[in-house]
Amino acid sequence: MPFRSCLSSSSPLSLPTRLWTRLPLLHTLPFPPQQRQSSSSSFLLAAAPCKKHTLPSSHHHRLAKSFTKMASSTDPNSSVNMLKDDVTGEMVSKSELKRRQKQRQKEAEKAAKAASAPPPQTSSSSSADKKKPESSAAGEEELTPNQYYERRCRTIQKLRETRNPDPYPHKFNVSISLTDFISKYESKLQPGEHLAEESVSVAGRIHNMRSSGQKLRFYDLWGEGVKIQIMAQLQDHEDGDFFETHELFRRGDIVGVVGMPGKTKKGELSVLPKSIRLLSPNLKMLPKAAQNEKGGFTDQEQRYRKRYLDLIMNNHVRDIFVKRAKIINYVRRYLDNLGFLEVETPMMNLIAGGATAKPFVTYHNDLKLDLFMRIAPELYLKELVVGGLDRVYEIGRVFRNESIDQTHNPEFSICEFYMAYADMYDLMDMTESMISGLVKAVTGGYKIKYHPDGKDVEGGREFEIDFSTPWKRFDMIKELEKQLNVTFPPADQLHTEETRKFLSDLAEKHGVDCSEPRTCSRLIDKLTGEFIENQCINPSFIVGHPQVMSPLAKRHRDIPGLCERFEAFVATKEICNAYTELNDPWVQRANFEEQAKQKDAGDDEAQAVDHVFLDALEHGLPPTGGWGMGIDRLVMFLTDSASIKEVLAFPANKPLPAEKKSEEAPLAAAESS
Repeated sequence: MPFRSCLSSSSPLSLPTRLWTRLPLLHTLPFPPQQRQSSSSSFLLAAAPCKKHTLPSSHHHRLAKSFTKMASSTDPNSSVNMLKDDVTGEMVSKSELKRRQKQRQKEAEKAAKAASAPPPQTSSSSSADKKKPESSAAGEEELTPNQYYERRCRTIQKLRETRNPDPYPHKFNVSISLTDFISKYESKLQPGEHLAEESVSVAGRIHNMRSSGQKLRFYDLWGEGVKIQIMAQLQDHEDGDFFETHELFRRGDIVGVVGMPGKTKKGELSVLPKSIRLLSPNLKMLPKAAQNEKGGFTDQEQRYRKRYLDLIMNNHVRDIFVKRAKIINYVRRYLDNLGFLEVETPMMNLIAGGATAKPFVTYHNDLKLDLFMRIAPELYLKELVVGGLDRVYEIGRVFRNESIDQTHNPEFSICEFYMAYADMYDLMDMTESMISGLVKAVTGGYKIKYHPDGKDVEGGREFEIDFSTPWKRFDMIKELEKQLNVTFPPADQLHTEETRKFLSDLAEKHGVDCSEPRTCSRLIDKLTGEFIENQCINPSFIVGHPQVMSPLAKRHRDIPGLCERFEAFVATKEICNAYTELNDPWVQRANFEEQAKQKDAGDDEAQAVDHVFLDALEHGLPPTGGWGMGIDRLVMFLTDSASIKEVLAFPANKPLPAEKKSEEAPLAAAESS
């Protein structure tokens, strides 16, 4: 008899249909007729009697028990057997819940034992017996993060129920920021002095906690990148019980303080609270602060994934993002002062154009079509110039489906501007003026030091970069001829098959790698990277690009085969790219069609034909200069950051093995059930 028919249809233990394909062929196991059973708690097994193999009845019970467990695990209403932890509110497995309950029981028994123990005999006076017990915060530092989290959750859950006090109040009135507090009172107060007639209200996050006896507590209060001290004394406290209030606080909590400004005898600027309250508790164990300036949270992978904790612990990270904002604001003010208009263009496009890069593809459900995340805003901005907005710019994100490394992230920030009646030579002057002025405004001078291998890498390189003007200029073809000791074909022949073979042989001879398709454009680009870009430590321009490399740039006015384009490099990395824009619709159409052929040949970075842009050109684009700069790389140089991830608040990260495992675990559990 087939095994499936052996289950009682009325039994609550009947297995779901999808389970049969996952069970071994247990119907082939022999069971003597006298051991067959039928009840609501066991399976009715029917098989041909066998004289050689018999199983004792205990095996039937174990088998039935295992089937019961398997059947319950496949119940779609069981949420994969996840149970709620009433203490933390988390959904956890049954085994994890049992482990936690057992641990909590042990802790409760230990606490009860400690509470029932007689006090130690001392020779001190009876007044000492009235002292408050030591704060439990010190002992909690020895707990594991999970133990700390559970204990802290229990405390805060109780406060959430009693509202005494409310651990998450709606509002706290701040009368002065920590930065202004320091500016106002640092020079006004003498050591040991306080201003009893003045009252301030400040807020921030507690980092360090110290005590000097039971009646005096010290806290380091951080906010806005600065620190002041809280010096809490029993004699100043006016709001509730002093000891109960301070017993609530832990490192990482956000608190509000109302009190008097003052200084300790050692000259530490402080606030002496009359009232202090919890505004938002930190449930997690805050990493211990290290002695160096970077704090105690230094694991690079965790820093990029938990930027909020990185900012809490490492003040230098905050400085990077403050400087980044200053850089962007300077660029914006510079362009605004020249009469440029800031605009916004679409993030999703029917065609990925405006740059040579591989795009991301997304899908629009309502339109039922694929769209490309923009790789550059260039074509839209030039269409606005056609419409009469002579000076436009945009600062925003672009997306390129390329590799992730020290200087590349799939999404990054770019500034592009287009200026009617200007050419590449005007833009070179503007680039020198803008970047040099920006460096002076942000750093205080024109020279900076940059460590491309990292500041803490022993034996790493150190570049001293001078942004003062004028910048050095390299002519691309002439410099390659000089470095490689060869003569290139004429500029108007750089697109031919003969030139492609010449460049391919040249690359192989000098060990320059170039993946397929090995087009003239890609080969020249790789050779330039190997023999010219590595010379660009100080800001430098590379000019004289072949027309084949720049389908959107206007032809060189004097040299056929070249175009009017420049790239600016700093510390061997490109930061700017600019053209005298191509405004001839016939040439632009031919260039687009050539790019389309390269795309069909396998070049994922080549552009497609944009008919809307061609239509705009046919309405007339005035002589125009176009310019683009990568914000992130410039921020890297001015903050001495070796990785682009340091200057992005939330960089792209590959999943950690533990993250992959946690994502795959529910699926694996479902498949094994």
